[in-house]
Amino acid sequence: MDFDPTPEEVALRAEARAWLEANAEPYDATALETTRTYRAHTEEDDEAMLASAREWARTKAAARWAAPSWPEEYGGRALTPQLASVFGEEEATFDVIGRMFMVGTEMVGPTVIQWGTDEQRDRWLEPILNADDVWCQLFSEPGAGSDLAGLSTRAVRDGDEWVVNGQKVWTSAAHYANRGILLARTDVDVPKHKGITAIVVDMGQPGVEVRPIRQIDGAIHFNEVFLTDVRVPVANTLGPEGMGWPVALTMLGHERASIGGGGMYTFEQVVQLAQECGRVDDPVIRQRLVDLYEHFELLRFIGYRVKTALAKGEMPGGEASVMKLLVSELYERGGDLMVEILGAGGMLTHEDAPYGGRFTDLFMGQWAPRIGGGTDQVQRNVIGERVLGLPGDLRADKTLPFKDLPKS
Repeated sequence: MDFDPTPEEVALRAEARAWLEANAEPYDATALETTRTYRAHTEEDDEAMLASAREWARTKAAARWAAPSWPEEYGGRALTPQLASVFGEEEATFDVIGRMFMVGTEMVGPTVIQWGTDEQRDRWLEPILNADDVWCQLFSEPGAGSDLAGLSTRAVRDGDEWVVNGQKVWTSAAHYANRGILLARTDVDVPKHKGITAIVVDMGQPGVEVRPIRQIDGAIHFNEVFLTDVRVPVANTLGPEGMGWPVALTMLGHERASIGGGGMYTFEQVVQLAQECGRVDDPVIRQRLVDLYEHFELLRFIGYRVKTALAKGEMPGGEASVMKLLVSELYERGGDLMVEILGAGGMLTHEDAPYGGRFTDLFMGQWAPRIGGGTDQVQRNVIGERVLGLPGDLRADKTLPFKDLPKS
């Protein structure tokens, strides 16, 4: 593995930091009393956060920092993923909302660049950078979560349009998104992975109903989406008809990599929390801090492996799934430990809680990264089968036509 930064990384980091210092205020992660939370507890919080994030996205887009790994012709800097991550690391040290539109910049954009037509790239990419278009991912369904290929939302061809009927769930950002990439079944006479098509849907059109799911802490992160006779131009098909599964894998790969970046809290913040709450002499807390530190270090070294592969022009193997699983464990272990450190204060939320509820928000929000981008259990299956070479489950549903599969 390569541990030392390349000359290109050093130069880019200096350029990024200079630009950030000229356009944003530094974020003091050690000032726990003023630490920020990204959990919007009310509609007013949602609107304010969205406006602030959009303003910052446009500032970045003007300087080509919104999606630095995108090709230059689409508003990026054509940086390698390794170099592009440098800007994200520096941005995390400034008081800005940097990743609210990651579905568009880190997942949809690269997928459209790979699978879209020239006309689609011209139409959809620039508004992503400026946050004029906010995207969501219409994948999971009530009966097709971890088994995504078992989805039953149908899209039937009617001339130059698709007519879509079905339901999606756990859709992040759907309550303020205006576009979404939808996976729909267009052929029931072939095995389930082969009869899926990816279609771009206007979220504001007739027949699309978004029902927010308000979570335990009052925030809205996920949504239900109902589609009733939604008519979508066939020109909005992303990739060839029936090739929605490879399109989905492209997008999911980018999602796992973006979640694997972590970044919602640091080990140093947890140590300082323990110090300020007078818990550093507790032997159980000390042991759990050591365990948390080990996980941070594991994530850091897996990150070195990914960066080394990318620097050599290689695609990482199972590292993306391992990183995603490690980040999930960091949210679980860290969130539980923060509440334990807070003691009785950990039972409070929002402004009543210590530190403005920042750490209880992290505890209650830990299940989003543990489910999104593929559950922990799915990641373990991927690692077992593709990294360790263990035999996969015996499954007849991969070869039977979808219409012949048993339905609950």
